[in-house]
Amino acid sequence: MTHFTIASFNVKNLIGPDQEYYKFQSYTPEEYAWKEDWTAAQLFSMDADIVGFQEIFEESALRDVVAEADRIGTASNEAVLPDKTKRYYRKAIFRKLGYTPYGEDGLFVAANINDTDTPGHRRPGVAILSRFGFAEPPEVIQELSEPVEIPFQGLDGDDSGSFVLRRTSRPILKARIPVGDQVITVFNCHLKSKLGEFPRNAEGIATEADLTRYDPMGRAMGAIRASLRRMAEAWVLRRAIVAELNAGRPVMVLGDFNDGEHAVSSEIISGEVPFRNYSWMLRHDAKHANDRYNRDENAAIQEAVGAVKLTSAEALFTRKSLRDMVYTTAFGGVYESIDQIYLSRHFHPDNANRLGEMEYFSVFNDHLTDGSHAEAPYNKLASDHGQIMAHMRLKD
Repeated sequence: MTHFTIASFNVKNLIGPDQEYYKFQSYTPEEYAWKEDWTAAQLFSMDADIVGFQEIFEESALRDVVAEADRIGTASNEAVLPDKTKRYYRKAIFRKLGYTPYGEDGLFVAANINDTDTPGHRRPGVAILSRFGFAEPPEVIQELSEPVEIPFQGLDGDDSGSFVLRRTSRPILKARIPVGDQVITVFNCHLKSKLGEFPRNAEGIATEADLTRYDPMGRAMGAIRASLRRMAEAWVLRRAIVAELNAGRPVMVLGDFNDGEHAVSSEIISGEVPFRNYSWMLRHDAKHANDRYNRDENAAIQEAVGAVKLTSAEALFTRKSLRDMVYTTAFGGVYESIDQIYLSRHFHPDNANRLGEMEYFSVFNDHLTDGSHAEAPYNKLASDHGQIMAHMRLKD
């Protein structure tokens, strides 16, 4: 058996000191030192073999974090791992306590093409860190060679226009990673946030952003734009996922979806849930009331839907452990899980031909505080997301 772990880590605005990433927001050298130390300690505690990072503004800052995690891990090994002169050095507990450094070659950072490098107007990218390296150079999906056009049709059948997506708000990173005797395609994403999207005038000002002249309908329209963009980005990711699945490749998808497991964008990414029995469903071309799909068609439909369906690692964990909730964010009094790890059916426990399965699901969220409270101790420097990690076992 080959065991490995895969995690998602939104690091929250990782950039070096004295650099304005958003308007009037930057870190002093002391603040950055604290953030680097906290992030590295968190990475060391997770000790994941594969990590997908979000909100990377600067590659060098992330490399500093990885190097610091390796330093902490090496020091820990020297302190806690017994040498071969000790009769108990083979005890299983020390396999858990041991840390394997990442080094420098297993990190790939995808910068955001929307990043103008202008102080106060930066845009974050994503990254993947792999102890196994990469089977081939990772691929960045952001600028679309052919724009995605989403046509709308009125209820009376008329043309109601379309929404066009030419690039995603942040890059989608695709990496093929060798694990054991398998190569797994890993996608890391950070979809459009729930913050409203408002058009700007000639002076670069969005009138809906002026809360002293609160415009409820304009704000609602901004939420529609943000949701539509997020769902369109989810469709772009889904297209890449299906292409890998159709090629027979096992897939894992992780990242900050900015939506819960049962939200529309998440369902677009994972694929639709098949009905238990399509034989009870009226055919798409029905001519009579009893025109239903037959038994063979039902089996074919079930296979077609299931072959490209992804399953939430969180959902598998809550089903197995009977836990009723996992959360990775806390804002405005609302706790929810918007960071996800999805698995193709190659890892589903109900699939007799699975390549492996998840043994456990870890959530690192004891640092979360509700940002609406001014006294929140880590509101600026620690991540405002919990980290999630799937513990996987592959068959050899």
